[in-house]
Amino acid sequence: MIGSKSGSELGPTIVSRTDGVAAGITRRAWLGGAAALAMPGVASARRRSAPSDRVNLAVIGAGGMGAANMMRLTSQNIVAAADPDFDHVARSFIDRQGATIPLRAPLREAYDRATRYADYRRMFDKQRDLDAVLIATPDHHHAIAAKMAMERGLHVYVQKPLTYTVREGRLLGDLARRNPKLITQMGNQGHSGHDGRRVVEIVRGGAIGRVREVHAWTNRPVWPQGIARPAPVAKPASLDWDVWLGPATVNWGYNPDYAHFNWRGWVPFGVGALGDMGAHLLDFPLWALSPGLPTRIESRHSIWGGDTDLWDGRAPAELGSYPLAGVTYYEFGDAPGGPVRLTWYDGGLMPPTPPGLPAGVAMSPDGGVLYIGDKGMLMHETYGEKPVLIGEGVAERAATVPQTLLRVAGGRDGHEMNWISAIRGEAPISSPFAEAVTLNETMLLGMVAMRAGQPIRYDGRAGRITDVTDANRFLERDYRQGWTP
Repeated sequence: MIGSKSGSELGPTIVSRTDGVAAGITRRAWLGGAAALAMPGVASARRRSAPSDRVNLAVIGAGGMGAANMMRLTSQNIVAAADPDFDHVARSFIDRQGATIPLRAPLREAYDRATRYADYRRMFDKQRDLDAVLIATPDHHHAIAAKMAMERGLHVYVQKPLTYTVREGRLLGDLARRNPKLITQMGNQGHSGHDGRRVVEIVRGGAIGRVREVHAWTNRPVWPQGIARPAPVAKPASLDWDVWLGPATVNWGYNPDYAHFNWRGWVPFGVGALGDMGAHLLDFPLWALSPGLPTRIESRHSIWGGDTDLWDGRAPAELGSYPLAGVTYYEFGDAPGGPVRLTWYDGGLMPPTPPGLPAGVAMSPDGGVLYIGDKGMLMHETYGEKPVLIGEGVAERAATVPQTLLRVAGGRDGHEMNWISAIRGEAPISSPFAEAVTLNETMLLGMVAMRAGQPIRYDGRAGRITDVTDANRFLERDYRQGWTP
């Protein structure tokens, strides 16, 4: 029985990956007014409610980013919280002196009233009053938790990246398309920002001409990466380490370099800087240019963590931490307006300063995007903010471009409440899975190329790597028994 013994006692039992992305998805039912998949022995938890009702919410991954998300949702009914370490969750509400942060007091009170679970699988089995679930776990749990929620007819908000693998992303995208009444949102909040939407309008409106080249960069990682795997230490008594590991097929033992923030840099749990920040920085060029999926991807990077003898780009036999810094080249050969080349930089690497940058304007070392068109350039910061127009006549042309995209109430800060408004039928959803999957897949393909150790060519329609066929295994993964999506 899952949870009866820890993974360290039993060792990981692995369930092999399958080729069918939507294997087993054959029966569907319309439950409680929302499209949902039918699961044997499981009734839908979806309530029938009026648009004016408060939404009954659960959060999976209640501390850290989950707490930040839920702070914007205290106007709703937070009825359940799932997290393997509620001592860690409690630290989300206090300052260095141990006092409750006043702005976070309402969320702390809501969490105190909510039913608590260490294991979200148990929450789904027992909690029957849910309308929607917000998921802010480490990346390796995203698809499992989201699929369980959607199968029960629940609306879902999933932090970026949407999934850990390409196949998982396609699975959730398929579920969303087949169940259009479920409101889905990826947590790339910049997508709701006013500046970012104006950037998309300006690029689409031709103010900088035809864009064939884009550069995006970030200062991430700001967590340990490119390092050797640390030795295990005693875990906190409050942490259910077996649940935290979840679907991961390794059990290296607990170390604070894994939980609760640094997991982003470790291959079994996160997808590195590109997966963490690509959902923000790649969002706007992919949205503005609609180039489809990349046809060729290549990664150049520093050495993998812990393998100082490997300098040729090859991945070690056992993957530990991701390289500290890298550059990823994407070619979109099937883009409707002609081929587009997008270059990604992380670890503090940046493209050259563009000629003609206005005096007093600097490229943000934290992150940004530069669009190079045949009539000028446009640059903005990580979330589409502070756009700068570069080149003669560009500002004048941009001023004539009409507003064509809806603005989200609250902008970037309204991303979570946009999800609630869409559930109530009051506003269109900002970043639904049906659209977010392409962005998610593009950034994950960069990680696939990194693991392949050589350039790859990709057939987006088939979802297959066509030249380095062995690299197709990186489009999916194995799962520990009891945690298969």
